[in-house]
Amino acid sequence: MKKLITLLIMIFSAGAYAQIEIPSSTNIGTSIPAASESNTGNFPAFRLKKEENTDNNFLKKEPKKLDFRETKNDLLTAGSVYEKKWKKDKEAKSEYKNDQYLGDFKTGGKFVEIYCRDHEFVDGDKVQISVNGTVVEPRVSLGSGYHPILITLASGLNNIEFEALNQGSSGPNTAELRVFDADGQPLAQKEWNLLTGAKASLIVVKQ
Repeated sequence: MKKLITLLIMIFSAGAYAQIEIPSSTNIGTSIPAASESNTGNFPAFRLKKEENTDNNFLKKEPKKLDFRETKNDLLTAGSVYEKKWKKDKEAKSEYKNDQYLGDFKTGGKFVEIYCRDHEFVDGDKVQISVNGTVVEPRVSLGSGYHPILITLASGLNNIEFEALNQGSSGPNTAELRVFDADGQPLAQKEWNLLTGAKASLIVVKQ
């Protein structure tokens, strides 16, 4: 009987010892490291740098100022809003009653581009433009920006006339005129001062 009791005590002691030695985990698969504090939910753990933020930095930048410098052909890129202190018109003299000849020029192109504007005080000057006696622009108001006119050339002489329809509210009818060939090369740069009814003319020879 004593032997049986001793055997049971040994078996019980062995079982208790075996339970103590059992590892805390029986998982033999790949271990998964604990998520870092910066990782929340199922999204990857990353942070924006201090200089980065969710604001739209583009909106914080000041808008670039428009550049109204002249092009290589001396034409204003935005003449209609070009800021300039216009000088006062010249005094209306009797000599401005006479027609003015602005010269003659040659080109091999099919057309010329003409740009005109009131380069002095903008006071409502208006002109009529004709080519070889045919009106192509019946009433052009001369403002601070260049007014473009495309003139298709006939073979030989092309007489282009600018007739002053009025004198505006100050002095004579004044204008700056620039002419370019089909390749954009400058042919002429002229000015006129006209009383009402007088004309400024130039001749373009198509070769």
